[in-house]
Amino acid sequence: MANKTVPTDFSVQDFMAGVEPPSRRDEALRLDALFREVTGFEPVMWGPSIIGYGRYHYRYASGREGDFLATGFSPRKAALTIYIMPGYTDYSHILADLGSHRLGKSCLYVKRLSDIDEAVLARLIRAGLDDLETHWPVEAR
Repeated sequence: MANKTVPTDFSVQDFMAGVEPPSRRDEALRLDALFREVTGFEPVMWGPSIIGYGRYHYRYASGREGDFLATGFSPRKAALTIYIMPGYTDYSHILADLGSHRLGKSCLYVKRLSDIDEAVLARLIRAGLDDLETHWPVEAR
């Protein structure tokens, strides 16, 4: 079974230009700058609404394999969704200093960027990438 979320050729800049409301668009631009700085990767659209930085190829013991974004975010209306892969490491020591957020398996939900400490988010992104790299090689594209 193929992944539903795959890289596309859609323009990241065009996507971000269409983010509403303007305050969410401004947050997306700030996150893009932060992700570029922390990862050193150029962004790529994954599916219609996820901005990804880097990618990795996985192969499980079951034989299932595929490619997925190494880290990224989606500026959704209800919350900013930040993807920290692979999602099975305990980052509670970093999250304790982050600010107001909710957690999913590999997702971090933030209502407003002003609710969190962006320097701590940068540490979290780097920690997620470093952990992912111990499992699967991370590539720029």
